[in-house]
Amino acid sequence: MADKQRPTRVVVIGLGRFGSSLARELARRNYEILGIDADPRRVQSLADDLTHAVVADTTDEQAMRQLGVPDFDRAVVAIGTNLEASILTTSLLVDFGISNIWAKAINRQQGRILERIGAHHVVLPEHDMGERVAHLVTGRMLDFIQFEDDYAIVKTTAPAEAHDLPLGQSRLRSKYGVTVVGIKRPGEGFTYATAETVVHRGDVLIVAGKTTEVEQVANLT
Repeated sequence: MADKQRPTRVVVIGLGRFGSSLARELARRNYEILGIDADPRRVQSLADDLTHAVVADTTDEQAMRQLGVPDFDRAVVAIGTNLEASILTTSLLVDFGISNIWAKAINRQQGRILERIGAHHVVLPEHDMGERVAHLVTGRMLDFIQFEDDYAIVKTTAPAEAHDLPLGQSRLRSKYGVTVVGIKRPGEGFTYATAETVVHRGDVLIVAGKTTEVEQVANLT
């Protein structure tokens, strides 16, 4: 029973902009966070925010064992441009048997390497954010999240052709191949959308579907 009540523990390795932001957000959500970096200044700046923040060489197996890293079931390797340190650290975590390893990559080549040595999830923060902002800049959507297999969810204002009609009659799904999963009216919170939900001018829709299709609906507004 005690294990079930224990807060989720995450080790965050590399406390640059990405790692420190991630670590602080996890700590704010009451996760138990061990932050590790080779730079004492970075560690000191997070000492009051994290459960533990220490200076260590994360490529040193003995040092990592002394810190209890093998006891964590979740780890994030947020090391930036030091490719060797990123690979060696990730490899150590894999050898420790950590069941959920996230690793930051600065490009797709590094990402493929990290996946091959055993990282369960690879993130490319700069690339993903650039791609997301590009969609927002060139389109009329309010927010954009793309997943694998060319699938995306967007937040957009309701197109004129759907105004004052129930979603089931607006033909957005049959005409454009998208699904409206949520709706927000001015001054109200988001609610799930149904075929009977009537769309009004000024409503904000959460639309899911193939990337080209949701972009097409967003550009109708």
